[in-house]
Amino acid sequence: MEPHIQVRDLNVYYEKIHALKDIDLEIPRHQITVIMGPSGCGKTTLLKSLNRFLELNESTRMSGNILIDGEDIYALGVDVTEVRKKAGLLAQHPFPLPMSIYDNVAYGLRIHGMCPNGRSVDAKVQHYLLEAGLWEEVKDRLHFPATGLSVGQQQRLCLARGLAIEPEILLGDEPTSALDPISAQHIENRLMDLKNEYTIILVTHILRQAKRLADYVVFMYLGKVIESGLPGEIFDNPQEERTLAYLEGQF
Repeated sequence: MEPHIQVRDLNVYYEKIHALKDIDLEIPRHQITVIMGPSGCGKTTLLKSLNRFLELNESTRMSGNILIDGEDIYALGVDVTEVRKKAGLLAQHPFPLPMSIYDNVAYGLRIHGMCPNGRSVDAKVQHYLLEAGLWEEVKDRLHFPATGLSVGQQQRLCLARGLAIEPEILLGDEPTSALDPISAQHIENRLMDLKNEYTIILVTHILRQAKRLADYVVFMYLGKVIESGLPGEIFDNPQEERTLAYLEGQF
């Protein structure tokens, strides 16, 4: 599988805490890569390193390289805004902006100057609500407050908002953990549909979800990548004892 993202000798520190240790990893293009492991093992830290969200924490230090399409996103002169536009984040809890459903999706289009006229905004709002599987539920109330949606609908709205700025990569930090089973299934189905157009990287604690969605699996423990590979290799024939122990529910 063609690598879209390459992580080389990545180390991350939160003050004196060594959160990520010597990470070397290749993430395939247009696949769903699942990062799994016990709480506190560095999954979210790795995810946020891929769009430079780590820099929002002033106590963070890092070394190493992360390449997207061969370009080091931490190199001098790289536009952080463009990096974050390229790799959108779907968080654990949905955070709709305090505005209408329509304006939530249109917001990114406007601030990035992606739609020069109103009609093209209308078309794109509809397109991305369709991609997120939400259009039929909200098409008659686009100008109602987004906060009036259910939690599951809010998460799909956040997905539409993220897709609207045309990223290459979707980062999901346990994006279904706050949702009911039906809403979670909606998000999973959308991710399966979208992987043909986007590289998707998903952090999850749910082993069943990892098995349903993963095209590529990364297992982390105590800040290190212990094992990575195809689902059949990791789930059916793990090479590391710690991977087997995790899959068997020992920790």
